[in-house]
Amino acid sequence: MCKRLVIPEQEEAEKEISVLHPWWRFSVRFNVAVTQRVPVARLHDLETEGVMMRWGFVPSPEEGNVARLGAAHVRSDAMLGSHDYRKAWLYGQRCVVPLAGFYVWRLTDAGVCQPFYVRVVNRAVFGVAALWERTVIDNDDVIESCALVTVPANPLIAELDDRSSQMPAILRRQDYQTWLTSTAAQAQALLQPYPRERMVTHAVSPLVNYLKYDDPQLIRPAM
Repeated sequence: MCKRLVIPEQEEAEKEISVLHPWWRFSVRFNVAVTQRVPVARLHDLETEGVMMRWGFVPSPEEGNVARLGAAHVRSDAMLGSHDYRKAWLYGQRCVVPLAGFYVWRLTDAGVCQPFYVRVVNRAVFGVAALWERTVIDNDDVIESCALVTVPANPLIAELDDRSSQMPAILRRQDYQTWLTSTAAQAQALLQPYPRERMVTHAVSPLVNYLKYDDPQLIRPAM
């Protein structure tokens, strides 16, 4: 499963995902890890807004121990069965995270984990379905966090990452509004594996394993 994300420039993200209130402020990032902040488009008071959230779902206090600082992903078939995610799902706390791409790791025959960069064909930015939560912790600090929703992996991702059967739930552009505003049943129907033929990937440098590196060299094909 993807453990690192590539975030596009804000201007490019807003061309892909239009929000009425762009409160978010961000720039391109090439090595975003869990616990770091990501841009999120969501619905608030029936209007769309863009905000920054922590990647890594922090459960609400009544759903569990907030010390369990959060999962990066939630399976689409497990949202109702999870105490952590049920409320966010049923209350419509759905959002879209704009990405330029993400990384997965393949275990080679030599026992080395080779990173691969994955992106969508002919889409400089694509939106991934996510759930968000607003949590107030003991000292009255507020944490807004999110987890990417995952679906069964298509053949491309399954071949790259044979240790995981899941991939991010990439939404079609015309489905963003439905994901944010529809009923749970309608939203669930959007959660499908993205077609293999519409995605491309290539091996990249192992420098992506180290957070001190965050520049375009990380997504260049490995020599």
